[in-house]
Amino acid sequence: MQKAYISDIAKYENQTVTIRGWLYNKRSSGKLWFLLVRDGTGLIQAVASKADVPEAAFAACEALTQESSLSVTGRVHADKRSPGGFELQVQDVQVQQVAKDYPITPKEHGTAFLMDHRHLWLRSSNQNAILKIRHEIIRGIRDFFDNRGFTLVDAPIFTPAACEGTTTLFETEYFGEKAYLTQSGQLYMEAAAMALGKVYCFGPTFRAEKSKTRRHLTEFWMVEPEVAYADLDDDMRLAEDFVAYLIQRVLENRKEELKHLERDTSKLEQIVTPFPRLSYDEAVRLLKNKGIAFEYGNDLGGTDETVISESFDKPVMVHRYPAEVKAFYMKNDPEDPSKALCVDMLAPEGTGEIIGGGQREDDLETLAAKIRKHDLPMSAFEWYLDLRRYGTVPHAGFGLGIERTVGWLCGTPHIRETIPFPRMMQRIVP
Repeated sequence: MQKAYISDIAKYENQTVTIRGWLYNKRSSGKLWFLLVRDGTGLIQAVASKADVPEAAFAACEALTQESSLSVTGRVHADKRSPGGFELQVQDVQVQQVAKDYPITPKEHGTAFLMDHRHLWLRSSNQNAILKIRHEIIRGIRDFFDNRGFTLVDAPIFTPAACEGTTTLFETEYFGEKAYLTQSGQLYMEAAAMALGKVYCFGPTFRAEKSKTRRHLTEFWMVEPEVAYADLDDDMRLAEDFVAYLIQRVLENRKEELKHLERDTSKLEQIVTPFPRLSYDEAVRLLKNKGIAFEYGNDLGGTDETVISESFDKPVMVHRYPAEVKAFYMKNDPEDPSKALCVDMLAPEGTGEIIGGGQREDDLETLAAKIRKHDLPMSAFEWYLDLRRYGTVPHAGFGLGIERTVGWLCGTPHIRETIPFPRMMQRIVP
């Protein structure tokens, strides 16, 4: 018997196939069972008639419960009323297991309950749609950089020192020494860029931030490109081209998932480059004009980012923040040394920052002085300083957070649903 996936069912019209999956739902009209079956690639309605299937198979349909595993054999029939436009006229049903007392029922459940059962919640249609859109974004990331001549370089998870600030490090013992879970692969990408020109890494990063907001996770995924002989303007052009590309990929390839999530895509469809750009000083003036009590010199907070982004119909790039609020590796603006050559991209609809990056400090003595000023262990950065000793060049890059990007494109208000198994301050299970 031909085994088939539901996503390929159109190829088998008027043929007999076997679908292997799980029962999503069912209903009966007495002599007919209507089984809604999912296999991970899609949904199909399988209609079992008492007159057409073995008695044992018809009885098995009655015993099936939500998420029972089964194989259904039948003839593929076009039916515009059914999910995907096809229906399976059942000839036989084989039950793998009857799932008893499946905990996530069609009734409403609280968020805490669903998160406790995240391993099962992933089976729901909304979570399926979000994960497929996440997958499309990841495919788009790789295609964008690979097609532009970038080389993927894997960064380590264990690192000897901080990249984004010592207060958010996860510390661990490493054979008698201290090591930390990576906050970013950026420093290693700078080394790789000096070898390969255009590089990127893509992997998990960790921040021990004691934050309970809808925008924060302690473990999240970032893609981090780095380019030799690039300045801040080059960096911003790359960032806006990248995000515009990802939006189009999702709009083109995940229409059904966006529709299922009831995502209003009208605003996404209008986003084209170039994106608006604001200096930090201009952003502060905008906040004050909006009545926000913002103290000049501070970093932008979540509310500040929302107010700024709501003033535009596409992502906005805020650049040249005060150097004091940015990381040690940011290069100061030669025209105003109090500012850093950095940029944050703020996505609309309350998403906040999805990209942070900028031009790196390429002068040896200046970088060493900044490391000392931040009271960081010089020994842990000797390898990093070597990059300035041996063939230093201007270079720039950024990091894009996958989960915030997924949340924005899906219209998902909380970041916990954008990653299969979220890690937050009070969530490490399942």
